[in-house]
Amino acid sequence: MARFSAWSVLRNGLNGQKSWGRQWRDPEPRAHYDIIIVGGGLHGLATAYYLAKNHGVQNIAVLEKGWIGGGNAGRNTTIVRSNYARPGNREFYEHSLRLWENMSHDLNYNVMFSQRSHITLLHTPDAIDAAARNYNVMRKTGTPDAEMWNLDQLKQAVPHLDYSPSARFPIMGAAVQKRAGTARHDAVAWGFARGADQRGVDILQNCEVRSIERDAGRITALETSRGRITAGKVGFAVAGSTSLLWNMAGLDKLPIESHLLQAFVSEPLKPLLDQVVVFGVGGAHFYISQSDKGGMVFGGDLDWYKSYAQRGNLPMVQDVSQAAMSILPCLGRVKLLRHWAGLVDMSMDGTHFICKTPLDNLYLNAGWNYGGFKATPASGWWFADLIANDRPDPMIAPFDLRRHERGYDIDERGAGPDPKLHG
Repeated sequence: MARFSAWSVLRNGLNGQKSWGRQWRDPEPRAHYDIIIVGGGLHGLATAYYLAKNHGVQNIAVLEKGWIGGGNAGRNTTIVRSNYARPGNREFYEHSLRLWENMSHDLNYNVMFSQRSHITLLHTPDAIDAAARNYNVMRKTGTPDAEMWNLDQLKQAVPHLDYSPSARFPIMGAAVQKRAGTARHDAVAWGFARGADQRGVDILQNCEVRSIERDAGRITALETSRGRITAGKVGFAVAGSTSLLWNMAGLDKLPIESHLLQAFVSEPLKPLLDQVVVFGVGGAHFYISQSDKGGMVFGGDLDWYKSYAQRGNLPMVQDVSQAAMSILPCLGRVKLLRHWAGLVDMSMDGTHFICKTPLDNLYLNAGWNYGGFKATPASGWWFADLIANDRPDPMIAPFDLRRHERGYDIDERGAGPDPKLHG
């Protein structure tokens, strides 16, 4: 498969875009794979890519029940950041951000990563103190771009916020990570799929796992909609469907719940917001950025009931609209273009699992809460390392299923530098 270059883009532009080939193969399933990754989303594809690239594994399959980019990979708000303060999370997400910074070159695919700053608005002296403490921790431990802005700096950078004396939530300052930003979610999926395919990974679309065969403490085969496939090792990276496959494997007591997380996009506007802005006070949680097409992309909190539906509901539309008006009243007459929902597997402490399981050859990648998209490259990197070497690296050792039994919660909600900033 040819590499992308300025010359190939120019040549295809001149011939009417008629010479582009397939970006990845559509192979028939083999009878056996050394490693099967169940889930063709961002984390599953990244895992397969790094298994092939970093560890030289050849006989790998990624099983996706739908099509690449059709699940949660296309149902998020594209934010990338590493403004975490808790040990474990801090190092993990900083490693992820550094991988993001070279991802387009590494994959030879433009993932449209734009480092446009992540701005957390602060509304009380307590919030400023908490953010300063956490951002100082970040600066001391390898994240040099953590900054605290006063009101004058914030007004200069984002002039359209509601700074009026009558504002419902008066703004006092902001916590800022300049290296953070956004990326194009489906381009990330396509880039990892293309990169994995180039390294020999079989990407099997429309291949749903229907049952799992076990022999004592091992998985021996997966019965799929495209036939029976045996496996040496199996990794689960299926987001909100984790508990379904977990039960299918004959396991129980998985400490996650599946919830909906909605996202929204407005009609296109002229350039208005060149950063990611996060607002969280009084129980609210809201984030917004502007896409390259001009749409305002925003979201808020979870729908706090368990569901497998991938559609939104009106109460959350009202909630995020009220939050938007609280900080950006200039959006009051902007039309909502569409909204959708993705499945989120919520862990009990707000932090993910990358670990071995009670079965000898089954590995788990789950519990991503709000943090799944920005964690994509580090998640794939360390999940691949775990599967290839059959042991957790110290980087991911805290993220195991038994941390709750030890009383070791990593309580950061996946939603920002400190839960108090977001309600």
